[in-house]
Amino acid sequence: MILDRLEKQQAIHPPSWMNSNTVYLTYMGSVAYGVSSDTSDADIYGFCIPPKDFIFPHLRGEILDFGRQKKRFGQWQEHHVKDPSDPKKVWDFQIFSIVKYFHLCMDCNPNMIDSLFTPRVSVIHSTQIAEMVREQRHLFLHKGAWHRFKGYAYSQLHKMNSKDPTGKRKELREKFGFDVKYAYHLVRLLDECEQILQFGDIDLQKNKEHLKAIRRGEVSEEEVRQWAADKEAQLEKLYHESKIPDTPDEPRIKALLEECLEHHYGTMGEALVNPDAASLALQDIEEIIRKVRGKL
Repeated sequence: MILDRLEKQQAIHPPSWMNSNTVYLTYMGSVAYGVSSDTSDADIYGFCIPPKDFIFPHLRGEILDFGRQKKRFGQWQEHHVKDPSDPKKVWDFQIFSIVKYFHLCMDCNPNMIDSLFTPRVSVIHSTQIAEMVREQRHLFLHKGAWHRFKGYAYSQLHKMNSKDPTGKRKELREKFGFDVKYAYHLVRLLDECEQILQFGDIDLQKNKEHLKAIRRGEVSEEEVRQWAADKEAQLEKLYHESKIPDTPDEPRIKALLEECLEHHYGTMGEALVNPDAASLALQDIEEIIRKVRGKL
């Protein structure tokens, strides 16, 4: 696996347990979107399963918020990693704890959702656990995606003419008059959101020719801005008409997470407690009654 090789070459420095517990790695960025060039960095996203007591700290005797707490693992990242075996290759890594990864996907974080829908050719490492997740990836899609994707998209819109660009960004501004990379991400995000709301699915390369044309400077800034304005109006309407769930199905996603953890650890008996659903419902009702009485 790429992580093992780069660590042996001392190019990256992940936690000692991470490589052998990484279950999913996929190309992201321009490679996944089908618009890469020879100079594009290799953006790698994935998720791993930390040691059991990282996820369930009570197994090592910790009491939540009491005393010294061991640092939790959320993600590992290293950027601009030069490949010792290929001087032209530059890697960017972001590998998440499976718990954080599921939470971000459930929240319809665009980067996380995209990493589950990358083309098969972009996936460079996928265990049986990762395949379980990819097979059920549509569980994470819901109408809340519109708000998330819209926010991300319009941050790209504002950055198209950001002040004092540097490096490659400055070169793009000087060449095209606006930042075509931010422009293509704006269009890509709104297009993906349309697919989610309309089909409950994502094809990351569906409109790659349009994205390539934007990156080549063949689409003017005015055309990009008008396209985005028109698309926003369409998506507002589609949001209200969409048949996909309003919110994520948290119980089913949690069940999938527990299935992945049990598959990895072998047993979860000492880590998980499955409280009686009826008892929990009664507790919720009692709390509601208590709050109502407090207002009378």
